[in-house]
Amino acid sequence: MSQNPFDLPYDQLPETIPVFPLTGVLLLPRGKLPLNIFEPRYLNMVQDALATNRMIGMIQPRDGGAGHNPPLYEIGCAGRITSFSETEDGRFLITLTGVSRFHIMQEVATTRGYRRVVADWSGFAVDLEDDTPCEMDRGRLDGVLRAYFKQQGISANWESVAQAPLDRLVTSLAMICPFDAPEKQALLESPDLNSRAQLLLALVEMAVHQDGDSGGTARH
Repeated sequence: MSQNPFDLPYDQLPETIPVFPLTGVLLLPRGKLPLNIFEPRYLNMVQDALATNRMIGMIQPRDGGAGHNPPLYEIGCAGRITSFSETEDGRFLITLTGVSRFHIMQEVATTRGYRRVVADWSGFAVDLEDDTPCEMDRGRLDGVLRAYFKQQGISANWESVAQAPLDRLVTSLAMICPFDAPEKQALLESPDLNSRAQLLLALVEMAVHQDGDSGGTARH
């Protein structure tokens, strides 16, 4: 597995970061997440991030995210803005590259509409330092993944899937597969890559088996 792309030691990670709450959206270390930013408070957030350290924390709201400032899960993942463009109608198109997970210590007041938190990075050294290879049964994953993608109506370039390094494949699949919010959160909170890989495989197999048991009705 590759080292972190930014060579950031923990003493250079910011004490506070803006957070972008989105249900069902997952960012993982080294993953790449494209975002279409149009709401005024999040346009402010991106502008301010670009003017400082380019870091934004992705986190899921609890209980479906009802309300203007819903309660949040305690753990999210911070990414750095690695691409940015502005559209003619004033939207921002950005890509976040995942750096490290964080635990919310407390939320802090802001004046620009978006939310900020004090981030505790101390429990996630593995995100910046882990070089353990992924030990998933790739043949088992490939077989069940084809059935899962067919079930979910997801198209794939299977040649590219076969050629992707396993660590990147696990990260990408965990981010793009349409799992529900608690499942996404469980993938995020997995201790390390191999734990995440095993959970991913279990979730995909469970969905395929449930579909078979229901006579072909897709899982939602």
